[in-house]
Parts: sequence; C-alpha cells; structure tokens
Amino acid sequence: MKPEIPVRSRAMSCFVLRLEGGEPQVLLLKRIGAPLDGEWCQVAGRLEKGEKAWEGVLRELREETGLAPDRFYSGDICEQFYNAFADVITLIPVFVAWIDRPQRVTLNEEHSEYGWFTLEEALTRLPFQSQRQTLQTVWQGFVACEPTQHLAIPLP
Repeated sequence: MKPEIPVRSRAMSCFVLRLEGGEPQVLLLKRIGAPLDGEWCQVAGRLEKGEKAWEGVLRELREETGLAPDRFYSGDICEQFYNAFADVITLIPVFVAWIDRPQRVTLNEEHSEYGWFTLEEALTRLPFQSQRQTLQTVWQGFVACEPTQHLAIPLP
C-alpha cells in the first residue's frame, strides 16, 4: 500500500449574511477556548451521528447564535486545508444563510462576542487564508449576484 495523507470531512461551516441599511454584512463570532481562542470565525461545527451536513450546520447556527435563516443555500464550495497536528487534509462543506428579518444574536458558551462586518472588515479579522478565500467566493456568488436556485436548500 502506498503511503498517503488521509482526507477527513466531519465538520461544516456557514457564512451568515444580511443587508443592513442596504449594505451587505457577514456575521463573525469570536471563539473562546482551544483550539481557536480569541479568533474570529464563521459559524462552524462537527457533524453528529445521523446528521446530513446541512442539518448539522442548521443545528450549529441555532446553538451558536440563536438565528434561523430565511434563505439557506449550499455554498457550492468546500473550505480545505492541511491539519499538521492530525496529518490530514480537511474538507469542510460551506453553507450560506441569509437573515432577511430582524433577529437577535444570542451567543452560546463557545463565543465571547459577535459582529456584523463588511467584506473588507471581515477579511481583516479571519485568521486563515482558506477562510478568507472561501468568504470571497461566497460573497461573489451570494452577494455580488443572485445565487442559482439549484443551490437553495428548503428549510424544514
């Protein structure tokens, strides 16, 4: 058997978008505790047994922020990176949630604060290049133009 780097995909993430005064914004959360203490991130989490990725990310969105999306999409992209500590290539399917009506963010114990940011502001806060590239792709496909309905996921 040839040596290889394993590929792992057991987490998912979601960029949450809204319009505030006609200007698009993305929600970022500041992490508490290992492994990303103090870093700004999008909503993310691990799958639970029996969940589909889209179900898991909706659960994480509810648990981490208390938000319920008005529109929900497959982001048509996977964030990918090499995890040196685990020696694996990680693939994370990305989802997009639009918040169209006023809702209050309620953080869970995993986060110390949140903010709604412009694209430029968010790009200066995200710690990893793969996150920044993914956000730019999401922005292009879901803010700069209307997303194709083929990516829409009906809300339960």
